[in-house]
Amino acid sequence: MKIHPLITTSAQLADLCARLSKADFICVDTEFMRENTYWPELCLIQVADEHEATAVDPLAKDIDMSPLLDLLVDNEDVLKVFHAGGQDVEIVYNLTGRTPHPIFDTQIAMMAISQSEQIGYSNLVESWLGLQIDKGARFTDWSRRPLSERQIEYAIGDVTHLAKIFPKILNRLKKTGRGVWLNIEMEKLADPAGYRNDPALSWLRIKAAGRNPAMLGRLKAIAQWREIEAQDKNIPRGRIARDETLADIASHPPKKQEDLAKVRGLSPGWKDNEIGRRLMQAIENSVPLSDDELPPRTPRGAPLGKEGALVADLLKLLLKIRSREIDVAARLLARSEDLELLAAGVRQLPMLEGWRFEVFGKDALDLVEGKMAFAVVNGKLKMTHVDDIVEEPESAG
Repeated sequence: MKIHPLITTSAQLADLCARLSKADFICVDTEFMRENTYWPELCLIQVADEHEATAVDPLAKDIDMSPLLDLLVDNEDVLKVFHAGGQDVEIVYNLTGRTPHPIFDTQIAMMAISQSEQIGYSNLVESWLGLQIDKGARFTDWSRRPLSERQIEYAIGDVTHLAKIFPKILNRLKKTGRGVWLNIEMEKLADPAGYRNDPALSWLRIKAAGRNPAMLGRLKAIAQWREIEAQDKNIPRGRIARDETLADIASHPPKKQEDLAKVRGLSPGWKDNEIGRRLMQAIENSVPLSDDELPPRTPRGAPLGKEGALVADLLKLLLKIRSREIDVAARLLARSEDLELLAAGVRQLPMLEGWRFEVFGKDALDLVEGKMAFAVVNGKLKMTHVDDIVEEPESAG
């Protein structure tokens, strides 16, 4: 594979993208900084196909990144391959308002062909190529210039290795016939809705006890206020106020601005400064949530009453057994919280639809309904339908 020098000009980038636009797939990775900002700052983007690889410097003076961004979001003929690509996709979305498509994530794919829940890139490379990655540049400040040769080499390695691994994973998927399992997962990863920072919906990320409409209305208002403050100042939302602080304010709202000095997690200066005034205004302007906005009630307790927790535990055991039997990550089949909901009587769940129902959901439902049982066969725990259990005849005494 040919490794090009760091690309720093628009002409170089346009030439590269013209060639990559004819590839079957390209591997993509980014280096960014977001510790001190709300919006992640793109510092480097690495790309490779089967024949060539390079890194592109988006901080280079006057470089036009549009050929590469257009390749990622407009070219439907080239598959874009990432590993754990959520944050990479977010950066592309922030720059273009669109997401890379079509898309393939090797971390998600590994869940369909092994029991690896969230395999890291280093372990992926070691598993498929038998190579150990030098992690010396892992925690570098990618925004500083100039970048050293070691930094650039480390960064490009993320896509050169991936370009060799992806075809191997694809072949394994074809052999197992599980490629169709991943279609929905990949479309979820590429769904622009997952990357929109709508301040009006930011309250949904905050844990709050209860379903009191007035309290949740305050939480919605002050979470939206915090999001707008953080976006305007381009600082992490936690620098404005932590989630726990907002939940506390929503539950016990201060009556006047001076009371903000008593709120744990806020600076005493908020009692008479502008940001404190804006927070109080958000509280005062809040309105209770409508019935349609209230979060759904979470069912508690299974049809079996106090046995509900035990049923959920049995479902989790069933999930472990099925995951081991078919060599697939348990998380791809079902989430623990969904198993608890199934035990509680909920029937509108991902595991009860499509391929998940055929592979796991049907047996999980049978277990809840008393049609499944566990047995030890040849020293291994198995699951079987009750009708299939053959009782040994009692020996004559």
